[in-house]
Amino acid sequence: MAKTQAKTDEPQTTGTTPEEALPEMGAVPGPDVRIAELEAERDELKDRLLRALAEAENTRRRAERDRKDAETYGGTRLARDILAVYDNLTRALAAADDSIKTEHAALFEGIELTRRELLNAFEKHKIRETTPQKGEKFDPNLHQAMFEAPIPGAQPGTIIEVMQAGFVIADRLLRPALVGVARAMPQAAGPAAEAAPENGEDKAG
Repeated sequence: MAKTQAKTDEPQTTGTTPEEALPEMGAVPGPDVRIAELEAERDELKDRLLRALAEAENTRRRAERDRKDAETYGGTRLARDILAVYDNLTRALAAADDSIKTEHAALFEGIELTRRELLNAFEKHKIRETTPQKGEKFDPNLHQAMFEAPIPGAQPGTIIEVMQAGFVIADRLLRPALVGVARAMPQAAGPAAEAAPENGEDKAG
């Protein structure tokens, strides 16, 4: 009876190996999968770096452009106000006849010198006068037409009078020149029009 009892107390085996008896811990990725993951991560980081570098370069360029614009066009408002001083000096010189200039030569010489110094200051800040000459073609980018008039001998669309000087600052219009522009002469009625039959009547006999 003792031998039979000993046999029943032995552990029962199921035929499984120790590795199969271990709890599942998740499959370990193979080397190819891990390399692919690392390459994808590398490509993502590289793309982020390139985007960041491009954005930094764009920011630098914008800042440089803004700096140059501020340096070139920063005094636009002041320049427009000073143009009124230039206009008054020019009018004063143009209004005086030769006798007044002779009697007050020193005064007018001072006005002329002041006007020249003002133009020199304009030149230092890239401000140039763009006053057209009579007969030049009207340019809407530089000129402002104040009136149009038919002038015998003048080509339509050409300048017949300049009322105020124009100025640019660098490559931008600061103030257009105020001008008068020629327009086409009205067509005169010819002999054929005078001889046309009235009310559609046929005068042929």
